[in-house]
Amino acid sequence: MAMNLPTLNHHQDEPEVMMDINTTPLIDVMLVLLIMLIITIPVQLHSINLDMPVGTPPPQKKPNIVHIDVDTRNVVSWNGKPVADRAALEALLQQAKAQEPQPELHIKVQAKAKYQAVAGVLASAQREGLTKIGIVGTEQFAAP
Repeated sequence: MAMNLPTLNHHQDEPEVMMDINTTPLIDVMLVLLIMLIITIPVQLHSINLDMPVGTPPPQKKPNIVHIDVDTRNVVSWNGKPVADRAALEALLQQAKAQEPQPELHIKVQAKAKYQAVAGVLASAQREGLTKIGIVGTEQFAAP
């Protein structure tokens, strides 16, 4: 810590030169600038503006569902009626594709059915351009 000692100066009427900088005005100016910056920054909103539709949505029609079953003897059934062969299945799939809107195919497979029969049904549906296909009843294949 420094201490100012009086000097033996013969010129007593001259003021001493101040060697320290006065930081009070600098701090005041910095505080004013900080307050101005805080005031001018816009408030950040953490929300997303969405244009929501006005009114009630039109009623949705329930989709037409076609049940395709493959049993343990690898017989394919269309809505409970056995299909004679693969050509007949593809004809039924073509008719389903022509419907508007396209029906949903729910394929249910018995546990002992061969993979070849199921893969044939899926390949035929894909080849005909049907896109709404689901395999249902898979709970029987879950491990106990």
